[in-house]
Amino acid sequence: MNPNNWNIFIASSLLALTFNAQASAKPDIQSVLSTVEDSSTACGVVNAHMTYLDSHGQKQVLDYSKFASNCADGS
Repeated sequence: MNPNNWNIFIASSLLALTFNAQASAKPDIQSVLSTVEDSSTACGVVNAHMTYLDSHGQKQVLDYSKFASNCADGS
């Protein structure tokens, strides 16, 4: 393998590992202030947002996807 290609491969691998580590990190949630989701009339995936306080008392927002509240459990 060409040395330049090897350096690019190593850099991209490290970048992928960094993104994976950040995505799997557990949030520091001490107290949940609110949870809201986008409105939907159909059962499906919607955007949701949780506002919480971390261990330093700082307000944070976690954005995520979930099934709409109007979906029956297990279907």
